[in-house]
Amino acid sequence: MMKIHVDDTRLISEIKEEFNAEFPYLKIEFFKKPHSTGEASALSDMLPEDSALAKWRTAHNEGEIDITPEMTVESVEMEFQNKFGLSAQVFRKSGAVWLETSATDGWKLKDQNEQGAFMEQEVGD
Repeated sequence: MMKIHVDDTRLISEIKEEFNAEFPYLKIEFFKKPHSTGEASALSDMLPEDSALAKWRTAHNEGEIDITPEMTVESVEMEFQNKFGLSAQVFRKSGAVWLETSATDGWKLKDQNEQGAFMEQEVGD
C-alpha cells in the first residue's frame, strides 16, 4: 500500500511522481472540474504540473490517501475528490500514448498497470 500525503504546499508534479513510481504504466492527472463515472475529462482543463495544490483544491484539509493495487480507478479518483476536493483522472500507457481510463474505471489499479505493461511489450516486439 502506498500513502500519498496531500496538503496545500504540495505540487501537482509531486503527487504524480509518487503515483507513477508505484504504478509505472499509469499516471494521474488533475483537472479544473470533476468528471462523471465513465466520462473523459477535457484536456484543456488539465492542471499545470508546477502548480501548488492550494490553488485548485475545494477542501483545504491536510491528510493522506491510502492507495492499494486492489483499488479501482474510480475509487482512487473519488478519494481525491471527496477528501481533498481534487478532480483526478487516471491514464494508462498504451504504447507511446496515454489513454484515459474512463471506459475502464471499474478496473483495479493492478489490472490497469498490467495491461499497460502488456501493451508496452506488444508495441516493443
